[in-house]
Amino acid sequence: MADKSNELEVSAGSAVARPDRLQNPGFEPEHQRVTDESPAREKGAERGVSFLFLLSAILSVAAFVLNFIFPIVPGDLLSTRLNNLFVGIAIAAGLLTLGVGAVHWAKALMHGHELVEERHGTRGDDATRSRAAEIFTEANKESGWTRRRVLRNSLIGALVAFPIPAIALFRDLAPSKSPQELLNHTLWKKGVRLTRDPNGVPIKASEVTIGSAFHVIPETLGDVEEGFLDEKAKAAVLLMRLPLADLNEAEDRKGWSYDGIVAYSKICTHVGCPVALYEQQTHHLLCPCHQSQFDVSNHCAVIFGPAARPLPQLPIAVDAEGYLVAQSDFLEPVGPSYWERAR
Repeated sequence: MADKSNELEVSAGSAVARPDRLQNPGFEPEHQRVTDESPAREKGAERGVSFLFLLSAILSVAAFVLNFIFPIVPGDLLSTRLNNLFVGIAIAAGLLTLGVGAVHWAKALMHGHELVEERHGTRGDDATRSRAAEIFTEANKESGWTRRRVLRNSLIGALVAFPIPAIALFRDLAPSKSPQELLNHTLWKKGVRLTRDPNGVPIKASEVTIGSAFHVIPETLGDVEEGFLDEKAKAAVLLMRLPLADLNEAEDRKGWSYDGIVAYSKICTHVGCPVALYEQQTHHLLCPCHQSQFDVSNHCAVIFGPAARPLPQLPIAVDAEGYLVAQSDFLEPVGPSYWERAR
């Protein structure tokens, strides 16, 4: 057996003895890295890694700034592409430099010996546990985490700056106006005809038979304005006809229906999923997302599930030609019930 003095090896200019249980069986002699042999090269590598970490932090901040320099303008495809291009490149470059810096740190400055350790029991003896603590101390010395302050602080700075672009990107997902204000008004107004979704054909009251259900959108006149698709989705309605004997209406809402025909918002009051499943026999509406159920015969009151509010009702009437029309807009905000709204 070779003398244990041969097991001493040089790392970063200092001799470190291997434990007996850590050997290098059959490996070729290890080659010293330039950073092990030259303190100047070691210092240069440290500066290079620090530069990469600082560059990562700068790129993360740049992605945040670029999101405002190239804002996404609704309806403008070019602005969306420019935002995705520049913000995406900055984020990707920030991640790349952070990763390259970490790899370069590990390969050039951290302990690089090839070791094989035999498996041992779950809990070692006291000597082993003591040695494990020593290994952590040695790892700290070899990595330079405590000693290399510039490198350590630049890494911390890069990690702190990294989430900054996400703050701007996630913030843009929030509505720019008050949610209640956005949900309080839709395309419905007095005299607007109810039309089939998606073909836009007006609906006559005589076409709505008992047990039927229509997916309805407001009739559009003239050119379609910018943002119409979003407003159309917000104004989506389900139209149903019930036997008059099954319809329980409050005194102040008896004029909101026509001969058993009622119209309710299609947007679930839980989290805004489309309520589209109608049970003819029970007069129940079912939201497929989280199984909220609403009783159409009783002003769409919630009878099951997480929804906290009834579906808003659209007051309807019939015009001179027999077509169903809205009497007004919804009298309360549509959509999820976590927004403040009138009861």
